[in-house]
Amino acid sequence: MATARTDAPACLILITYVVPLDEVDRHMKPHVEWLERGYAEGLFLLSGRRNPRTGGLIVCRGHKAEVEALAASDPFVTSGASTIEVIEFNASMAADAIAAVLGA
Repeated sequence: MATARTDAPACLILITYVVPLDEVDRHMKPHVEWLERGYAEGLFLLSGRRNPRTGGLIVCRGHKAEVEALAASDPFVTSGASTIEVIEFNASMAADAIAAVLGA
């Protein structure tokens, strides 16, 4: 598979559950709606649960300060069901399909 060079800013949002899973599940519907908005706005590229299910992750476009503000609005976070860590990185290489989405 070919790769494209890019210098697009991206972030990894690490979600860590801090309450039992039944409490997390009570906030799943609003969390998924929040994810759907992020995808519709073109910010989120990939998301999913950790294995084992201790949290999740989201790969998204943008700089750390913007992504931190967005992540803080996640219903998992606002309800106290999880904490987040945002790690900014420069996507210096990407598969062609991902580079196109990053705007490279």
